[in-house]
Amino acid sequence: MSLLRSISRLLVGSLFIFSGFVKAIDPMGSTFKFKDYFLAFGMDSLTGIAFSMAIILSTLEFSVGMLILFNVYKKSASWLALLFMLFFTPLTLLLALTNPVTDCGCFGDALILTNWETFGKNIIILAFTLVVFFTRNMEKDKSSKITQNLLLAFSLMIALGSSYYSYRHLPFIDFRPYHIGANIQESMTIPEGAPADEYKSIFKYEKDGVIKEFDESNYPWQDSSWTYVDVEQIKIKDGYKAPIHDFSISNEQSGDITEQILNDSSYTFLLVSRHLKGMNLTNLKEINELADWCRNQNYNFICLTASADDEINSFKEKNNAFYEFYTTDEIQLKTIIRSNPGLVLLQNGTILNKWHWRDIPKTTEIKANLAAYSITQHQTLTNKLVILSITTTLLLLIGGFLILKSRFKL
Repeated sequence: MSLLRSISRLLVGSLFIFSGFVKAIDPMGSTFKFKDYFLAFGMDSLTGIAFSMAIILSTLEFSVGMLILFNVYKKSASWLALLFMLFFTPLTLLLALTNPVTDCGCFGDALILTNWETFGKNIIILAFTLVVFFTRNMEKDKSSKITQNLLLAFSLMIALGSSYYSYRHLPFIDFRPYHIGANIQESMTIPEGAPADEYKSIFKYEKDGVIKEFDESNYPWQDSSWTYVDVEQIKIKDGYKAPIHDFSISNEQSGDITEQILNDSSYTFLLVSRHLKGMNLTNLKEINELADWCRNQNYNFICLTASADDEINSFKEKNNAFYEFYTTDEIQLKTIIRSNPGLVLLQNGTILNKWHWRDIPKTTEIKANLAAYSITQHQTLTNKLVILSITTTLLLLIGGFLILKSRFKL
């Protein structure tokens, strides 16, 4: 039983930590998912608390996972884990049956599961959670209160700190198809030989005032007593779906310029604002200066939005926005960048860099070689993440040693 408890604790703790962490580093992604669920179930009034729910959920998952993995606060952690699974397991069954949102979002964008796959996963994890719960009294808490409190505080610090940084800047780990280094055009391409969608034809025939449906194996095409009415194509199997789809750049004046932008060997700045009415205008002066600088350098600077034409015209007039605005699908804009606005730098369809509105560079900071400038910025961020990861690992090792020391009196 002790071995089974250890295995269960390892699996449940690790899964909760992973699930909480990938949500914590993308709080806006979790916010969008909560809003999708609220709207799908007709609870529009709750969309205002979506962000708070995203922070609470990721922090709770991560912290409970840490407590279970390190075997501290066993009673509280096991109760929370069980209540969590007892709530979400039947909920995911409902989602699988009704399919209001195709992706559950349980692992953010790090791992996309269907609703049925999520329900199956929850059944398995629930079984291990029950083991953790019913064996919670097998051993007493041997760690000191100080050690336990330090681990809890450390867990909360990681979860809340990750959410805070990613909200004020951008997710420091980007699992989406529009990550830095991705080529949009390549990600839109379906490989040769990839499986296509499969459809089934349903034929409708009428006889004596009664309409009946048939498939290809039994439709009465040779029976003159039946009169053909209609045929319907029903998808029975999904084919390969490109990582990026439904992406386009267009407006009434220029038409579709997607290929033109993605094939441009020069630099293109995309100012991304899913809704202009909700756009943060704090750095608007720097944005307009950057647009002027791009014009002088013969670089493209355009805005992508899902706003209507009248809203675009009003924004341009009020804010002296002397650059072109184009329409793009709102879901794609949310996926490209989490901030509103955000800035993306492209060359030959490859994403060289992305900036939250708080981090949009001033024209005096930008180097002549934008590619090298972007690589340097990205490398600086990577170095900071490496240092942070090493520090976090060391603190976890120290915490684990303190727990072992207090238990075995080393």
